[in-house]
Amino acid sequence: MLQAPTDLAAMAEALSLSPDYRVLRRLVARPAYIPTMGQEVRTGVLLDTETTGLDYAKDEIIELGMVKFDYTPDGRILGVRNTFSAFNGPSGPIPAEVTALTGITDEMVAGHRFHDAAITAFVEDAVIVIAHNSGFDRKFAERYWPLFEHKAWGCSMSEIDWRKHGFAGTQLGYLLNGAGFFHQAHRAVDDCHALLEVLAFELPTTGGAALALLLDTARRKTVRIWAVQSPFELKDSLKRRGYRWSDGTDGRHKSWYVDVCESAVDDELAFLKAEIYLRDVEPRLQTLTAFTRFSCRV
Repeated sequence: MLQAPTDLAAMAEALSLSPDYRVLRRLVARPAYIPTMGQEVRTGVLLDTETTGLDYAKDEIIELGMVKFDYTPDGRILGVRNTFSAFNGPSGPIPAEVTALTGITDEMVAGHRFHDAAITAFVEDAVIVIAHNSGFDRKFAERYWPLFEHKAWGCSMSEIDWRKHGFAGTQLGYLLNGAGFFHQAHRAVDDCHALLEVLAFELPTTGGAALALLLDTARRKTVRIWAVQSPFELKDSLKRRGYRWSDGTDGRHKSWYVDVCESAVDDELAFLKAEIYLRDVEPRLQTLTAFTRFSCRV
């Protein structure tokens, strides 16, 4: 016999008050809200893409999802302004492994094309674009729509130290569970709605929304240090230090690199001198901001 919705809600509430249970509620997308006149708000866009592969230079976007939302200057989410969801038929068949991962088939995207003007109009008033892997999504978005080159970007996966705030991982579904929800991740826009709730979640370590922490991190300048021509046999030392490898195929240096805050540059150069090069070094440095970070232009 099925329980009445009110009975189920009461049961869930009772369980949530016990330290022995955790309750996950199915995520229901927030309805659009109407801004309050006179309230100081800022507008952001959450973005997610599904593509035919990982190479932004040649693979194609087959689905774009976006959620436009308003937030206060201190990072509190006020509500959803609008949503955008669209398919795009690629130039060839969707690889089987992509269909297995995303559920998107050739039949679903057949005859669909992105309307560039609609996408530009949706994004143009946003002060920041946020994705859960901006190192991936920004490069694809910039290739398709130049507007994204001129936007500030934030990454909810890498610009919040989730482990420091009590989470054991950074996967979106896992973070959503930590915020008390579960969702069926079938569409790109569904993941955007999930990300909205993750960013609205009040972190017990700060007492503020996760979005506030992300915005603070995104505003800061960072410096990318390229350890060019570092000895191959010391690659493990660089990896343990947090350096990542660039193979040079995307136009960047073929080198190990790390991103650090401006105040940590001197310490990083001292490490390279003492443990990697064993001499004075002049690595290549790049200053990054929210307008250039994660971009294919860097």
